Amino acid sequence: MTDAARRAAIVAEARAWIGTPYHHRASVRGEGTDCLGLVRGVWRAVMGAEPEPLPPYAADWAEASRTETLIAAAGRHLVPVQTAAMQPGDVLLFRFRAHLPAKHCALLSAPGRMIHAYDGAAVCEGDFAPWWQRHLAGVFAFPGR
Repeated sequence: MTDAARRAAIVAEARAWIGTPYHHRASVRGEGTDCLGLVRGVWRAVMGAEPEPLPPYAADWAEASRTETLIAAAGRHLVPVQTAAMQPGDVLLFRFRAHLPAKHCALLSAPGRMIHAYDGAAVCEGDFAPWWQRHLAGVFAFPGR
């Protein structure tokens, strides 16, 4: 699969999750997911089996642990990308406060657009607005095959 085809498949799969209700730790299209579950589900559809088991995590895990668990996992399985070089299909990681670890993820769906899941809402596609851009902690690409 070419890089362009893989990226198109990632975005198409992420869009297929739009409307899936938020459910902490879930990853079932149409039934429930959280932000990480969305990325996991897209990975399964495009790449195959998940590369490692999902560890337990509470809704406040980043605040409680103060460790960069999400960035570390992304570094093990995804390819780091410079912010200026990000493209549709890339995984975006966010930290809500400068002193806290990254704890939210999304998929870039088009220039200036992203797909994500968050508490109280279904999976949606929205603007990668300035607020989100200021809280960006890392950009990663799915690996090539």
